[in-house]
Amino acid sequence: MKIVKKVEDIINSTYIKSGSVIYTAGNAAAPQVLLRQLARDPYIYNIELLSVLLLGDLEELFTEVACQKIKHRIIFSGPYSREPLNKGLATYQLMHLSDIPKQVKNYIKPNVVLFSVSGPDNGGNYSYGTTVEGVQSAVHAIRQNGGLVIVERNAQMPFVLGTTIHESEIDFMLDTDYSIPISPVHQPDEVARKIGRLVTNYFISNGSTLQYGIGEVPEAVTDAIIDKGLKDLGIYTELFADAMRKLIEAGVVTNRYLDVNFSISSIYLAANKEGYEWLDYNSSVQSRPCNITNSILNIAKQHKMVAINSAIGVDLHGNIWADSLKGREIYSGIGGQADFLRGSYLSEGGYAIIAMKSTTVSGISKILNMCPEGITTTAISADPVIIVTENGAFDPRGLNISEHAVGIAHLAEPKTREKLLKSIFDSSEFHKPQQALRDKAPKGFIPYETLASR
Repeated sequence: MKIVKKVEDIINSTYIKSGSVIYTAGNAAAPQVLLRQLARDPYIYNIELLSVLLLGDLEELFTEVACQKIKHRIIFSGPYSREPLNKGLATYQLMHLSDIPKQVKNYIKPNVVLFSVSGPDNGGNYSYGTTVEGVQSAVHAIRQNGGLVIVERNAQMPFVLGTTIHESEIDFMLDTDYSIPISPVHQPDEVARKIGRLVTNYFISNGSTLQYGIGEVPEAVTDAIIDKGLKDLGIYTELFADAMRKLIEAGVVTNRYLDVNFSISSIYLAANKEGYEWLDYNSSVQSRPCNITNSILNIAKQHKMVAINSAIGVDLHGNIWADSLKGREIYSGIGGQADFLRGSYLSEGGYAIIAMKSTTVSGISKILNMCPEGITTTAISADPVIIVTENGAFDPRGLNISEHAVGIAHLAEPKTREKLLKSIFDSSEFHKPQQALRDKAPKGFIPYETLASR
């Protein structure tokens, strides 16, 4: 391993040749100094860059000029990549998070990998910091096929235990010192708290294993778990954020029913510097690559696995979409939603849950008659996913398509619900939809109001 003094000593056309295929770490561990130099060096051109949600000071990486010389293959989009992706200046790489390592190693075969590290420990091992996902597989591909492993050792990157890389596997290292991107906590409003109460009271119990991400609903679920007094929970997730740290610090998480006595994740995001300091050499959490965390088989093995994810929309059949707003207008990415929805359903006592507000901030319903034409779905109507909004929870298991439609319509806000029900009852395509209401409440639907009687 060679330690370089300046970024120009390694990110240049001598090492990053035309035709290079580069895999970079993303999220809070995006190697910002290395990536900005890719954009700035006028002699680096005709390269491909694969990424998962690049965060930090990286706007210049996505200018029109930079996109002319860098072909961005976006696995999961973020604030900088969204516009160029939808203007045809970058391309969307369709992958489940669980499949990234396999595709990287066997099909994409990068010849350069860029990522952030922390360390070393006493054994000469460096932590992948806050992001492993598919980075380790890129290292393995390069070691098989030749290429360069280039890292930033950021002085502020925590040493997250678990997955490490030995110094002998690193070709070049650049020392840096800058703040890690944060993901501020959004305090839940009453709508989110209703969703949190429904999810917690009906689907989470002592000994459950949890997966969820960032946002108002995860924060609301966390508060509801603590209020309910649950115990012996486990964490097996793809993304670990402050809401889960809150559970650990409250003593709610013991990982008693996991094979190991620590929480497992592939990506870490914190709301502030203190959150990253908390991760440093903290044996209550460990990192794993996403082919392990997101393996449907591994998820299914977890005790009472409860996967809680969100979505952009759902239609009356039960099709769910989370990466795009319409056909080809990409907002985020496939991510690991389908991995956890399908794996958690296979877990004994587990639940696959989509939890979302019934409308957008501007009041547009997320419950639609039919999904937009050409949309990519992260769950199809046959996936037995429980859908929760502030109005109630709908469990589709054992129900036909007419019962799906009536139950899902009840998840919408009142005016939209009435319109959807009218369209269902007026349609000749649904088989006797009124039968779904023969017990007054729709089959499979739990109204929020029933919580008062629990």
